[in-house]
Formats: sequence, structure tokens, C-alpha cells
Amino acid sequence: DMLKRILGAAMALAAALMMASAHGQAPEKKKLTIAVGGKGLFYYLPLTIAERQGYFKEQGLEVEIPDFAGGAKALQALVGGSADMVSGAFEHTINMQAKKQPIRAVVLQASYSSIVLLMPKDKAARYKSARDLKGLKIGVTAPGSSTNMFVNNLLAKDGLKPNDVSIVGVGASAGAVAAMEKGEIDAISNLDPVISQLESTGKFVAVADSRTEQGMKDIYGGDYLASCIYATDEFVRKNPNTTQAVVNAMVKANRWIAKATPEQIMAVVPETYMAGNRSVYKAALLKNMVGYSLDGQMNMKAAQNVYNVLKKFEPSVIAAGSSINLASTFDNSFAQKAAAKYK
Repeated sequence: DMLKRILGAAMALAAALMMASAHGQAPEKKKLTIAVGGKGLFYYLPLTIAERQGYFKEQGLEVEIPDFAGGAKALQALVGGSADMVSGAFEHTINMQAKKQPIRAVVLQASYSSIVLLMPKDKAARYKSARDLKGLKIGVTAPGSSTNMFVNNLLAKDGLKPNDVSIVGVGASAGAVAAMEKGEIDAISNLDPVISQLESTGKFVAVADSRTEQGMKDIYGGDYLASCIYATDEFVRKNPNTTQAVVNAMVKANRWIAKATPEQIMAVVPETYMAGNRSVYKAALLKNMVGYSLDGQMNMKAAQNVYNVLKKFEPSVIAAGSSINLASTFDNSFAQKAAAKYK
């Protein structure tokens, strides 16, 4: 009996080792924290798919995903050391390099920012340009997040400054919907499903919408890097196998989404994401599908466009000037390996 147990344990160990070698090298760090600002947003759908489909587990990882009110807060968790990686906006990688705190994106989740500026119908009808936002209270996920940068970019295009409006953090879920419905804010810069929930009431209209190809061209000038997984340079350097394992799981999720129907996606995500309205969630999903990355890879032209946006209004990026090295804000090597593995 004892012998059987020892043999059994030895065989289990051999199987585990074979699995590890089949997946490349075993991760240096098995237990991992990936912070996110608004987990239920479509912007981060590949993260939820990787988690719910067991892709992280397959790679030998135990991933914990703390959810924050917005991307700026998730970034703070990384800087403060309570998160190993972040599922967040690529903008932060450029911003942090400008502040001499190098972080890099290792896999792309979405190439469309899919952020929308929404206003009540009457205000939207009078909206001609971002000049009409002057003096307004605008809700964002969290101050300093990509939803805030979206507003800053619109303002900068029309010669206004970030402080020409009042920015209010409203989160990325029910609280954001409520703030708008109660009229606590004049406009909201947020993502789906929040935006679609508000649109479905018939009371609110989009005045700037980056869920479409045309919107991306108008607002950002085309190619973009939006939602990604990023970590500090040091983490990536010290944990190449862990990083590769995370990227493998994410690319597999990207590939799965590309082939999935809305129904298949809805069968996987938590019911709470749908806020009790499956038809609104489905319609929103169809609107956002075009923005996801197929292979997790990033390119310089898209990074350059992000930089062109940030240098219009982001003080640290303006101050850093030409010292910013865009090539070091992302590392494609992991996504390339993963893309060869998952077709």
C-alpha cells in the first residue's frame, strides 16, 4: 500500500514535470496578482475569459484579480507592490516612463480604446465640439485613468486645458450608471457595458465614440494600443517564464474571443456583468467585437499614436520631451511566441 502511494506520487510528479516542460519552463512565480480597474468592462474581456476558461491554470498559474474603480488605481497597486501585473491602458506605460518608473506592456487585449463620451439628449443636441464641455462636470472611471485621458485629448484638440472641466470618479459599474441617471454629472466618459446601459434608456447620446473604426480615426488618428497587460521592467526581467505563461493564457483568450459568438461569451462571463439585462449586454458586445486584438501583438505605429495623444496634455510626457523611448514601453517577444503556439 505504501509502495503504491509512493509510486502514485512519483507518477503524479512525473506528469506534472512533463506538463511544465510541455508548456515551456515552469513559472518562477506561480501565485500572481493582476490588478484591473473595472473588471466587468469589455475593455478587459480577454482577462475574464482567460480566468473563467481556466487558461491561467493550464499554464501553471494561480491568478488573483483584485478589481479597482479605475485604471489609475490599478496602476497604484502595481507601484505600491500589492500587484505583480496590471490589466490596464497602454497610455500608462508611456506616462510612467516619463516619470522614470519604467513599466512595459507584454500583451495586447484590445486595439480600440472603445471609450465613449455620453451626454443627456438635450445637451448632446447642442454639442458642436469639446468647447461645449467647458465648465462641465464629467464622470470618469477614476481620475488619471484612460477615460480621463480621453476627455483631456478631446479638450486639447479644441485648445482647452484639462482643468477647463471638473473630473469626477464614478467607477466602472452600477455607480457610474446611477451618477449619470441622477444628473450628478453633466457627461460621462466610460466604456461598455456602462455606456450601452445608459444608451438603452433612450435618454443619453454619444458625442464621441471610439467603438468604431471611424471613431478611432477621428479621435486618435488610426492605429492604437488600448487595453493590455503590463508589468514593471524588473518583474518581466526576473520572471520571464511567468510572463510568458500569462501572455500564453491571454493570447489563447484573444483567439477564443475571435471565434466566439456573443452567446458563447455570455455563457462564460459572470452574470453580474450583465446588470440584469442580457439583451443590452449582447448588443453592446456586438459593437465592441471589432476592437479586440487577434494575436496580442503591438506595433510601433500604434504606440506612436498613443504618444502623439499624450504629449498634447500629459504634463510628465510634455516635460520628458524626446527622452521617451517608445520601443521600451512594450515587449512583443512573449506575444510572438504565444501566437506561434495558438493559431
